[in-house]
Amino acid sequence: MKLTARLAGAAVAAMALVVAMLITAPPAASAQLTEVTGFGTNPTNLRMHLYVPDGVGTRPALLVAVHYCTGSGPAFYSGTEFASLADQYKFIVVYPSATRSGSCFDVSSPQALRHDGGSDPVGIVSMVRYVQQRYNADPARTYVTGASSGGMMTNVLLGAYPDVFKAGAAFMGVPFGCFATTDGSSWNSTCANGQLIKTPQEWGDLVRAAYPGYTGPRPRMQVWHGTEDSTLRYPNFGEEIKQWTNVHGLSQTPSMTDQPRSGWTRTRYGGTGTTVAVEGISLQGVGHSLPQGGMAAMVLAFFGLDTPGPSQTPTSTPTSTPTGTPTVSPGACKVTYSMNTWNNGFTTAVTITNTGTTQLSSWSLAFTLPAGQAITGAWNATVSPASGAVTARNVSYNGTLAPGASTQFGFQATHNGNTAAPSSFALNGAACTT
Repeated sequence: MKLTARLAGAAVAAMALVVAMLITAPPAASAQLTEVTGFGTNPTNLRMHLYVPDGVGTRPALLVAVHYCTGSGPAFYSGTEFASLADQYKFIVVYPSATRSGSCFDVSSPQALRHDGGSDPVGIVSMVRYVQQRYNADPARTYVTGASSGGMMTNVLLGAYPDVFKAGAAFMGVPFGCFATTDGSSWNSTCANGQLIKTPQEWGDLVRAAYPGYTGPRPRMQVWHGTEDSTLRYPNFGEEIKQWTNVHGLSQTPSMTDQPRSGWTRTRYGGTGTTVAVEGISLQGVGHSLPQGGMAAMVLAFFGLDTPGPSQTPTSTPTSTPTGTPTVSPGACKVTYSMNTWNNGFTTAVTITNTGTTQLSSWSLAFTLPAGQAITGAWNATVSPASGAVTARNVSYNGTLAPGASTQFGFQATHNGNTAAPSSFALNGAACTT
């Protein structure tokens, strides 16, 4: 089948997608979607639209939201919930627009699949750099999501630019490198039909080869797919999970499986909390029509953007207490920090015990990671930034800590040979014993 015919079919699917996605109006705020030009290196002349909420903080998070074939940045802005959620949680959203025939993004050329190789990914990264410089956006809280062609681009950006993006959420995507072609075409039928099957190691090697010599932390990945997807077929969902668990050095056996909604099966790898290294959501009976209502909020929870960022909430330190946080007397807390290390990574179990006489309704634990260590995923807490002086904050279900009670969270991290533990901890601003 010729590419034009395929794109015509994609257009029909996209129209259905737009109808399914038009579940919210643009946010009722004075902030407006604006087009930005001259944002940096842009080899394929992508267009950039930007949404900056009213009241955004001094160090905001940044989300790149990438549209489907035949779509545009403004259409993805109007048809998804990310802008209204940005108003609520005060992060900035970039909406790129593809300029090729069919308005699909390049996820297949050799240039697109190599770090700084050229094509669409370079233009998108330029948009990110522009917002980081112009609005002081936080590089440690820079994320990407997308649907269909945008879901494929999410995989590409996380694979080729692990130094830029901390996590991604791909709706109806395919693994990094799955759509690769060398004949100048932009369609790969074998991949689209779910017939390109590789071992986890082979998929992981494709990602590692995209940025030779990179040894830093890898982005976390959340993938969504409907079992009845006839455009980018369902087997791609399993291949994405194989790829990203391998990239993170994890087993393909889930750490947790549940059903957050009827017909949904969620699997988590590398932990059981909300911000694990890899998460997959399989949707029984759903076709090529994602995201749907409420899914954007689950993306934000996976990213950790559903809580105030450091520009809205003061960070705990051993010498100060955040405003409104239950106080802890010095020495009225104990921390146990247990590490399981391997050649270039480790997991940590952290136990906090309230040894005081006052019940806590919320908690934050501040500590400094030794040089060369960087967090790639956490469970039972939100932890930011990824390195240096970090703060772990309770999630919705474990904020209460009665006198004598304990709670535990954990995280996975990389290291460069330094496997030392933090030298001190502070709970809600007060030093703890270890």
